[in-house]
Amino acid sequence: MRLPTLDEQGLTPEQSAMAEAIRSGPRGPNAGVTTGPFGVWLHSPGFGTHAQEVGAHCRFGAALPRDVSEFAIILTAKRWRAQFEFWAHARIAIQEGIPESVVEAVRTGAPLELDRSDLALVHRLVTEYFETSRVSDATYQEALETFGETGLVDLVGTVGYYGLVSATLNVFEVELPPGVEEPLQ
Repeated sequence: MRLPTLDEQGLTPEQSAMAEAIRSGPRGPNAGVTTGPFGVWLHSPGFGTHAQEVGAHCRFGAALPRDVSEFAIILTAKRWRAQFEFWAHARIAIQEGIPESVVEAVRTGAPLELDRSDLALVHRLVTEYFETSRVSDATYQEALETFGETGLVDLVGTVGYYGLVSATLNVFEVELPPGVEEPLQ
């Protein structure tokens, strides 16, 4: 990592408050606060505290099924080639019910075989957005009808938030845990 990894024993009061907010939230007491994006954001706890709150909503409070959110996250990680993010969320996506074959197809860029219309719609919306920086009226309308206003805002917010996470991981060259190979080509 380009920034020094902070020792939890030497955190400032603001950094400690951010770490406590992460661990007392939905990620739980074993959340890694000095690794991944949090390890970077601890260097700016004013930013990091708010960013982790948005992330907690995206993962645990969004008006979307958890598997749909995780699918959007791995699509975003793939787009930005965020190795740490894909490694972390591929496992969660599988735990939440995304078939391993789908996760593997996202990882390798192989054609996706999706038997669920909601996941196919998420793939179409996210891919369309990444390719054109826009979403067609037809895709927007279908997503609005499928996920509702709140769900669609949460879906777009999740893609945006994990774009931020990807930028953080990539710019600061956050490393994977020892012994873990980069999952994305």
